[in-house]
Amino acid sequence: MKEDKATNKMHLKYSGKLMRHWYWCVLLPLLLLGLTAVVLYVDTKAGLIVGGFTIAALLTLVILDLYYRPRVLTELVDFANQYHSAEHEMLKRFVIPHGLVQTDGRILWMNDRLTELAGKKEAGHRNITALFPQLDMACLPPGEDGGNVEITHNDRIYNVSMRRISLDEMLQELSGVEAADGSSVVELCFFDITELNALKKENFEQKPIVGLIYMDNYDEVADSVEDVRRSMLEALIDRRITKYASAMGGLTKKLEKDKYLLVMHQKGLSAMEEDRFSILEDVKTVNIGNSISMTISIGVGVNNPDYPQNYEAARSAMEMALARGGDQVVVKDHEKLTFFGGKTQRAERNTRVRARVKAQALRELINTKERVIVMGHKITDIDSLGASVGVCRAAQEAGKPAHIVLGEINSNIQPWVSALESDGHEEKLFLDHEQAVEMTNSNTAVVVVDTNRPAMVECEELLYLTKTIVVLDHHRQGTEKIENAALSYIEPSASSACEMIAEILQYYDEEIRLKPIEADSIYAGIIVDTDNFMAKTGMRTFEAAAFLRRKGADMTRVRKYFRNDMDTYKARAEAVRHAEAFMGCYAISVCPGEGLESPTVIGAQAANELLNIIGVKASFVLTEFNRKIYISARAIDEVNVQIIMERLGGGGHMNIAGAQLEGVSIEEARAQLKEVLTQMTKEGAI
Repeated sequence: MKEDKATNKMHLKYSGKLMRHWYWCVLLPLLLLGLTAVVLYVDTKAGLIVGGFTIAALLTLVILDLYYRPRVLTELVDFANQYHSAEHEMLKRFVIPHGLVQTDGRILWMNDRLTELAGKKEAGHRNITALFPQLDMACLPPGEDGGNVEITHNDRIYNVSMRRISLDEMLQELSGVEAADGSSVVELCFFDITELNALKKENFEQKPIVGLIYMDNYDEVADSVEDVRRSMLEALIDRRITKYASAMGGLTKKLEKDKYLLVMHQKGLSAMEEDRFSILEDVKTVNIGNSISMTISIGVGVNNPDYPQNYEAARSAMEMALARGGDQVVVKDHEKLTFFGGKTQRAERNTRVRARVKAQALRELINTKERVIVMGHKITDIDSLGASVGVCRAAQEAGKPAHIVLGEINSNIQPWVSALESDGHEEKLFLDHEQAVEMTNSNTAVVVVDTNRPAMVECEELLYLTKTIVVLDHHRQGTEKIENAALSYIEPSASSACEMIAEILQYYDEEIRLKPIEADSIYAGIIVDTDNFMAKTGMRTFEAAAFLRRKGADMTRVRKYFRNDMDTYKARAEAVRHAEAFMGCYAISVCPGEGLESPTVIGAQAANELLNIIGVKASFVLTEFNRKIYISARAIDEVNVQIIMERLGGGGHMNIAGAQLEGVSIEEARAQLKEVLTQMTKEGAI
């Protein structure tokens, strides 16, 4: 046996760096031979002596190599085996759970810690999914870069690091079997991150939060109660706000009679969001004889490095909340805005001071420019057109040429456009996109009406050709808005853009004159957006209508313009007939658009008709037009359809809103709408 073992050892050979280490055994004899040749050339006797020593050295080296080579190799092999055993033992007892699995998930090897974690003494050839159900095949990395996945096991959280490696020979040595693909296995390392996640959560919950709380209608509510009760009203509201903030771990400081500063941590904000800011509804219940309910708005700034930056973010969020009509919360996380509340209609203000100030500012701005170009939103409706006509009349009163940008003219506004063109103007009233771009320069005022979103305007390119931009709109402002407007007048309490323009015209010039067709078009815009004065109509709406009547608007002419052909009437009737009652209170239908020039308008009319059905809180009519799905949403007073449409990327008013969906079919859009309604109902958002 010893001879066989020795024989086997003799067959071992040097290789790699170890082989290069023995090169000196060859170099030394060569140097001695060279030395012998030189000495022989100089002196024969000395050369013979040196040659003898050279031969003796060569024999000695050969004998040493033959004698020590197998012993050195044996020692190296023994060391390698001992090192391999020690390395294997170290991996087996490594404190981090570690293992190898095949690409199909079958376990090849686990160290003691992973075996203990799995709770199985013998786990060989079992599937990793059987031990850790959250580690399925989808988690395994497809390439060599590896990946990570978080799992929960025995109430602990682990970050599993996975790396695909090619280890066929080692795999056979470790397990005695081959991998499924014969080329690679997956290495798994389990890192316990339970404490780390707890610390991260604690750090996140301690982030500084700054907020502002404003009373939207303090003066109006205070005026509706007796003088002796005003202090009591203020104290009750102050108590509820302070109590709510304290319960959430926050601190409030009263800045003015109707303004508060809120300081808290992220944990408190998360609790408020989970509670969906119940303080909004709680404040409305305060009643000591006031005929108007108090509403508040809250602006919050988060995820900024310090309190001053969070305060600036809170101010920006508050501006957005007020621009959207108040009675809501806006949380600003850098550029991301999150909205809560906003279920009620903004109270109409009796004062017209703001309208007068905006009218004077508009007049001064127009006087400084050479030309005025007005545009509304895409797929122009009569409210957008009527408001544009009113702005053009204001510009012409100041002696400035004015034009309206129109794209495709639909059947809804075609009669009005024809009547306005035939009425006689010194310059062309309507421009297409190319003509408008050619006329617009730095000395042109671009007025946007009936929308405040740049993506919705008729010709977005005009917004970048001039610095003088005016925005006049009655829709609630969203996350997307026209930046750097020289004058912005957004009044969500107004029924329509035409109502706002009618008010502006009254203060623009006391002796302003409107042509009959101009008064009719502005009056028609109010009629459409209020559904014949039945929706979103206030005292100022009727005052605007009365002003237009005095300026020559005729109800009979307007009604004739609104008449539809037989196909349009049938399409609207079909949409109403096939309406579906979803969740018992939402009417959902599809308007057939085949053969109709303006199916979106018919869809909006059908949505209005569906509100006449008992039990319908809101109606939604879907229309396919130009490869897009248009949703017209309507409500009376029980549901805020604006926040519903915002979930689908749209917007509008509490009672009138809409959205556009691209890349989906009618059925897919209907499914998305139902999903949003279901989710918001569960959340209590509607």
